[in-house]
Amino acid sequence: MSRKMLIDGEVEGEQQFDYDLFVIGAGSGGVRASRTSAGFGAKVAICELPFHPISSEVIGGVGGTCVIRGCVPKKILVYGATFGGEFEDARNFGWELGEKIDFNWKKLLHNKHNEITRLNGIYKRMLANSGVTLLEGEGRVVDAHRVEVIQADGSKQQYSAKHILIATGSRAQRPPIAGKELGITSDEALSLEEFPKRAVVYGGGYIAVEFASIWRGMGAKVDLFYRKELPLRGFDDEMREVVASNLKGRGINLHPGTNIAELHKTEDGIRVVPDHGDELTADVVLFATGRAPNSKRLNLESVGVELDKTGAIKVDEYSRTTVPSIWAVGDVTNRMNLTPVALMEGTCFSKTVFGGQPTKPDYKHIPCAVFSIPPLSVVGLSEQQAIEECKSDILVYTSSFNPMKNTVSGRQEKTVMKLLVDSETDKVIGASMCGPDAAEIMQGSSQTMETMLSTLRGCNWQ
Repeated sequence: MSRKMLIDGEVEGEQQFDYDLFVIGAGSGGVRASRTSAGFGAKVAICELPFHPISSEVIGGVGGTCVIRGCVPKKILVYGATFGGEFEDARNFGWELGEKIDFNWKKLLHNKHNEITRLNGIYKRMLANSGVTLLEGEGRVVDAHRVEVIQADGSKQQYSAKHILIATGSRAQRPPIAGKELGITSDEALSLEEFPKRAVVYGGGYIAVEFASIWRGMGAKVDLFYRKELPLRGFDDEMREVVASNLKGRGINLHPGTNIAELHKTEDGIRVVPDHGDELTADVVLFATGRAPNSKRLNLESVGVELDKTGAIKVDEYSRTTVPSIWAVGDVTNRMNLTPVALMEGTCFSKTVFGGQPTKPDYKHIPCAVFSIPPLSVVGLSEQQAIEECKSDILVYTSSFNPMKNTVSGRQEKTVMKLLVDSETDKVIGASMCGPDAAEIMQGSSQTMETMLSTLRGCNWQ
């Protein structure tokens, strides 16, 4: 098929290609870019690995990490775990509950699997309804305009395209320690056959504190090991302290400044050996020590696409790689690794390449949430970032209060809110909240960052 495409203000000559766009990876960014490009009239194909809840080099699924083994199933487990604390709180509200409340892990997993299977089907239908051709198999780049798709039976088929978009995301990594094969990643943690009564979590980021909260909320004994003095490096230090206090208050054993040195299989489980402190035994050890761009099997460097030392694809501000016809969006570029950001990058790509509207992704004021129990959510700058980046003085407003629900339940857990304001412009430059429904509240706040100060001045800020 031949088309005239407007790129950087120039109309390129017509050439014959099978597709105007071929996308490798049908996660959030790839699906969005495919559908919006098709909406501009492009002929689009996308390839993805066969569906499975636990990913590998040869299995994946339409919907990608967020839908199949990330945000969606995690939130389902968070919802399930939240009931644990709710049952405890309910007693002081008059509910007569027995001392022992049974929890059926396998039932929750069954329902979780049904939901991600349903969503996988919805994503496939969205692609079909948009006129996008879906090909099942592993894609890799042959040259600047050709992609090879390897199907499950080993057969190969090549396709030509005016533009190629890489949207293969990232994959969980295991740390290089003795016995690392005994640990699991978040992929497996979302599909464990048996509920772990004793869990060790190694890491201090989103995934670590979320799974610690999940398993503790469901009744497990949880030990959380992390290298720094506080979890959630990169977030506001004051809010990190609040999260750590809440984790401890919920019964999670914290091991700050501690690395896991080695793991050993024993008759009673997995023996965990830290670099200092006492050893302990667990039923499961979760590695939540980072993710790496999923770029190894794409043949990118052989065709001239440059990668950084982590394997992330180098792109310009329009998501174009060092090969002009090859582009990349989402976690594989390691810019801001959030699902809504991948969606934005995919939309900007299609506007730039097929819509005649060169559009750069805007990374300002993007809200994010950590679904610990209770959750933390932020938008804009942390206090530490504001001090470094702003030339004028920073006004810091904080509010810490006991939610009304806790006054009756007796739970000793305060909600903390924080607002950062540029003293010269009177504009809000950062907001944080740790407490019930923080994610929804910050999502709304992100829409009004420029004018939020006048709205929130009536609150009990200190």
